[in-house]
Amino acid sequence: MSASSLLSSSARATTAAESRFRIDYPLAPARAVRVVALDPAAEAMVRLVAELPWDSARFLVAAGTQPAGEGDADGDESDFSVRKLDGSATSLALELFDVDVAVMVATTDSAAAAAATIGAACSKRAIMTAGIVIGNGQTQATVSVLRPFARVLMVSADESDLIALLTAVRA
Repeated sequence: MSASSLLSSSARATTAAESRFRIDYPLAPARAVRVVALDPAAEAMVRLVAELPWDSARFLVAAGTQPAGEGDADGDESDFSVRKLDGSATSLALELFDVDVAVMVATTDSAAAAAATIGAACSKRAIMTAGIVIGNGQTQATVSVLRPFARVLMVSADESDLIALLTAVRA
């Protein structure tokens, strides 16, 4: 297909006859998006991103009580808590109620246990899960734990990819 035929099809799509098929209203935002920082460096990143204008996102920090390395693959989050950015504690189960998308943010392998618990809890509730791992290649365990749960999994060195991901899920 030549560039001229692509250009001409674009031109046809802008005619009055074709424009009647266009959707002329913005997409509705997701009902609820939760962004969970899984480690201290991810928390710093999430705090900065939370200052941007978002429609429906709530930002949290994993504060689970499980010992490192003992993520619960069955999704039993009864001993797992999260904190709001103001420091107040809340339960993972409460935060996942009526959620469309959960985004987990990690920078280290210390996040693997929290990722397993949150991922399994989201899976049990049929919540679309995304993971973004920002790091220098020392995050293989976290990536491996996120892989079965995350519909979208980004491994990046660019912190701005978190903003792009949240924009894509209409947070």
